[in-house]
Amino acid sequence: MTRSRGVALRTVGVLCAAATLTGLVAAPPERPGRLVYVANLHSDTVSVVDTRSDTVVDSVSVGDGPDSVALDPDGSRLYVTNSAADTVSVVDTRTRTVVETVGVGHEPSRVTVSPDNRNVYVADVGAGTVSVISTRTLTVTDTIAVGDAPLGLAVTPDGRTLYVATAGADSVSVVSTDSGTVTGTVPVGSGPTALALAPDGRHLYVSNLTSDDVSVVDTRTRTETDRIPVGDQPAGIEVLPDGGRVYVADVGAGTVSVISTRSRTVTDTIAVGDGPNGLAVGPDGCSVHVSNFDSDTLSVIDTRTGGTATVPVGDGPTGVTAQPTPR
Repeated sequence: MTRSRGVALRTVGVLCAAATLTGLVAAPPERPGRLVYVANLHSDTVSVVDTRSDTVVDSVSVGDGPDSVALDPDGSRLYVTNSAADTVSVVDTRTRTVVETVGVGHEPSRVTVSPDNRNVYVADVGAGTVSVISTRTLTVTDTIAVGDAPLGLAVTPDGRTLYVATAGADSVSVVSTDSGTVTGTVPVGSGPTALALAPDGRHLYVSNLTSDDVSVVDTRTRTETDRIPVGDQPAGIEVLPDGGRVYVADVGAGTVSVISTRSRTVTDTIAVGDGPNGLAVGPDGCSVHVSNFDSDTLSVIDTRTGGTATVPVGDGPTGVTAQPTPR
């Protein structure tokens, strides 16, 4: 593990500060809320990273070309899209074994789980669809046509609306999860790739890979209200739990751009590894985990200081997700 210092950030979230104090108490190294899962596209595995020691504690073999990962709300199941196999692996996080493999559409890319844990949504980039998997039966119950090259996904807190970044159409499709139909389309920048909802659901942040910016969408009016320039080829994007900052992985720059949601400007740029791609925020907001596709590493950013740690993972890391805080 290597460490480096970044530029100190001005804001320290209340949740993060509180977590720092409680973190002084010794705890088991793999307790819930302390693990991060990383999909390794070229090694067909998922690395399990202990965030207390910044080390890989296990590796789970999945399907061909794992691209994205998502945990259910209680962290008991991990869903992994296998882009070269047109399947989703369902992993029991307790035993760290694949318990089911579900066939989906062509080239499944991103995946997310509904807040009520009833459905899993999978963006089938090669098919222009979203596959809907029932978490009860682990079968596809619906296939929704959404547009050209769907990638990023985001579900509203009430679970009734699914947003889909359609990279081939330079837009975001708005899907009613009740009817399984597209109810609107929002034009954004060029090559929208990933999505992140503000905690209150009022704004959607869209990373536009080929226009090097982030679109801000008002979810009430379904319009783009701002566009923020960031680094070269922005991909993964996440919002901190307090809603104050957005982190964006700049694939072509080897950096992460930090956006203030108040000023809607980039307030910091943090150097990470080569080809940063996926992002995941730790449940307490104290850390952001960045997969570096060309470095075969995971960068861990301290959101209080901007400092980083580097963890070697598998070959070609892409999607990342952090285990939720236990309820």
